[in-house]
Amino acid sequence: MLKKVMTLSVVLFCVLTLQAKESDEQTINHMEIATIMYYDGKYDKALEELQMAKDSHTKIEWDKYHNMRGLIFLKNENYDASINAFKKAIVATQQKSYTPPVEEKPKREYLFSAFSTTKKVEEPVVKKPVFDPEKLRKDQIEEINIYLSQAYYKAEEYINAVHALDAAGEKGRASASLFTLRAECYWKADQKGAAIDALSRGAKLFPDDATLLKQKFYYFAELKLYQASIAAAKAYMKKIPANAQEYISLAQMLQSGGELEEAIKVLEEAKLKFPSSAKVYILLGHYYNQKEMPHVTADLFEKGSLYDSNYLKEAAEMYRRNGELAHALYLNSMMTDKEEKTKQKVAIYIGKGEFEKIIGLNDALDRYGLLKNDNMRYALAYAYYMVKDYDSAEAHLKKIEDDELFSKATVIRKNIEKCRSNSLECI
Repeated sequence: MLKKVMTLSVVLFCVLTLQAKESDEQTINHMEIATIMYYDGKYDKALEELQMAKDSHTKIEWDKYHNMRGLIFLKNENYDASINAFKKAIVATQQKSYTPPVEEKPKREYLFSAFSTTKKVEEPVVKKPVFDPEKLRKDQIEEINIYLSQAYYKAEEYINAVHALDAAGEKGRASASLFTLRAECYWKADQKGAAIDALSRGAKLFPDDATLLKQKFYYFAELKLYQASIAAAKAYMKKIPANAQEYISLAQMLQSGGELEEAIKVLEEAKLKFPSSAKVYILLGHYYNQKEMPHVTADLFEKGSLYDSNYLKEAAEMYRRNGELAHALYLNSMMTDKEEKTKQKVAIYIGKGEFEKIIGLNDALDRYGLLKNDNMRYALAYAYYMVKDYDSAEAHLKKIEDDELFSKATVIRKNIEKCRSNSLECI
């Protein structure tokens, strides 16, 4: 009898142990773990946890399951899978049964407190929020549609992205950035008018947001609607301090629209606000050059080169064209690009008539491979010709292949032959 009791006890212990183990396994919430993995950026692990949740045969919230998969696929740039998951999340949310939250039980009044003489202070009655499952469903579906719009946009399904934003209801109109997204979708779908309209609607809802005006400015400029673009740009600059690049963009747009004087005014203002912006000086210099003001251009180029040495070549070249060769040579001496420096130095020496110095650059021209350029070879040959080193001049002239330069070289070679035959001065 005792043996049977002991056997039953062992069996009971084993059953209870297995039940406890099974209970422990059921307490693992794979959905929660998947969420943690997602926010830690461990997307593959999160997908594994979601699969375990699906395989666990426990009751899971399918709306959250599909939504989490959609978010993970979106992060992994698997946009088609993301779209599919979000669609399933919407269906699951539509079919979901919402249960009201569990109410807290009132605290028990212990015996000693019941007979206490201390006057009980009545707590204020807090009005409980009304449980509205349909509102919860609507909010959740709208939020999923926001995610769905992002997936569609990334997948370049731009009109579907707009439809998802529309389906998001109030949430799809909750921020200015969603209107810029909507406008960009229309723009990329080649519905330009709808894009402008989206920005206008957004600006009415968010009058203090400057990004909508900024985007409108670029759209108008691309459509060559210059006056509208100028108005948008000025409105934008009133709301937020513009940077140098935005002034440059506005000036370029004005110049493209034939408003050169207005473009110069914008850049002159930018020059005062951003005195260390090389690009402002250089662009302003180009615009003054269009007005045939080369000396102003040269000065602006030089000022720009103080902040960006890459513009030294342009500055030196402008001074060379203006005949200010000594200053051009000074700026050229500060250039770091050896090839460009040598090429420009040849042009400056020609302007100064210092042909011996050009010949002195022979080794540098050869070292940098510049004699492959027929213009450089012709310049060197001409320098030899001018110093009456006819053999060296002719040796270089024979190697010229460019048709136009070949004709010039032929003339010089004929002069050289005359000089040799008649012992005449050739210069």
